[in-house]
Amino acid sequence: MDILRFATAGSVDDGKSTLIGRLLYDSKSIFEDQLEAVERTSLARGEEQTNLALLTDGLRAEREQGITIDVAYRYFATPKRKFIIADTPGHVQYTRNMVTGASTSDLAIILVDARKGLLEQSRRHAFLATLLQVPHLVVAVNKMDLVDYDRETFERIRDDFTRFAAKLDVADLTFVPISALHGDNVVDRSPNMPWYDGPSLLHHLENVHIASDRNLIDVRFPVQYVIRPQRATDPRFHDYRGYAGQVAGGVLKPGDEIMHLPSGLTTRIARIETMDGPVDEAFPPMSVTVLLEDEIDISRGDMLCRPNNQPHVTQDIEAMVCWMSDERALTPRAKLAIKHTTRSARAMVRDLHYRLDVNTLHRDEGADRLGLNEIGRVSLRVTHPLFADEYKRNRFTGGFILVDESTNATVGAGMITEAR
Repeated sequence: MDILRFATAGSVDDGKSTLIGRLLYDSKSIFEDQLEAVERTSLARGEEQTNLALLTDGLRAEREQGITIDVAYRYFATPKRKFIIADTPGHVQYTRNMVTGASTSDLAIILVDARKGLLEQSRRHAFLATLLQVPHLVVAVNKMDLVDYDRETFERIRDDFTRFAAKLDVADLTFVPISALHGDNVVDRSPNMPWYDGPSLLHHLENVHIASDRNLIDVRFPVQYVIRPQRATDPRFHDYRGYAGQVAGGVLKPGDEIMHLPSGLTTRIARIETMDGPVDEAFPPMSVTVLLEDEIDISRGDMLCRPNNQPHVTQDIEAMVCWMSDERALTPRAKLAIKHTTRSARAMVRDLHYRLDVNTLHRDEGADRLGLNEIGRVSLRVTHPLFADEYKRNRFTGGFILVDESTNATVGAGMITEAR
């Protein structure tokens, strides 16, 4: 059974947390004591019906303010698929949280209030989802019950969003009219909207095809850990030397010729092992141990790839960076630590080309810094070569984080647009 990771986003009070609560409730993925606690809290607040948003708004500040602040992760499963939900906040000051939640998602649900139509925050989150190369986008037009399930309202919002999406790089776009509060078209098709002939939201989530979204062409295996038993009593393990990590791209099979970076030496895969035993092939996002036919000096941060299909080996990268620190700004000549796949190095900001207004897509080429939640294009010079691909080609090997060396805090997330 595969896993679908999806993020919810949209404007403030569009019903993201209520939608997730409805999904959990209608798919019977919550415990009775959780439901009882939510019912008690709803009653104490004087609400007429159970507030399902309380199932996800876990922080005390969120419950008190009725908004989502942090990224809340929830898990549920149906007989067809497992799900990991990232409930991301809608407020502009929490853009970094939305980027965090969407960066590993296979699909993003953008909620739009049927009464308000497409708002600035809806556009911003749609842009961020496409910037992060989320392969599938679902626009859920929520609160249809408050517009009497009007078909024209839904179609107007659909047309507005389609025109806006024409400016973006959207591979798969789906529209679903819903009422998260009453459950219309969330788990089951709604009799209140007979004019809608598409699937319910959950049916779409269960059936959207994600197997081909990951890069299965370019073999990329960043080495995370070298496994070598020191005092093996079993003679079978006397010469055991395996390289553990997560497959970031392509398909690995025993007998395949592979190249080690940075040395450029080639060998073949002897076998591939997992926690459940040997396998005939490995592909993203499997975590495996690779054993090679020849002994090569390999350590954490190195990479295995195909001899005729290598990533860029570079110390100069161009990237879109989302700045996440409110204590310091990103400025030219700033020095930071960079973590890319399993490799760590130091980096210097050579240039800030422009700051991007994510609401209008305007490029401010006169900007001299990036503040909290701002996004811009920068040039970086790193101390050790990175084995990188463009982010649009591979999200694993095209993404990185920037770390403040003095505090060890993550201060930026980057997507490589060009590696030289």
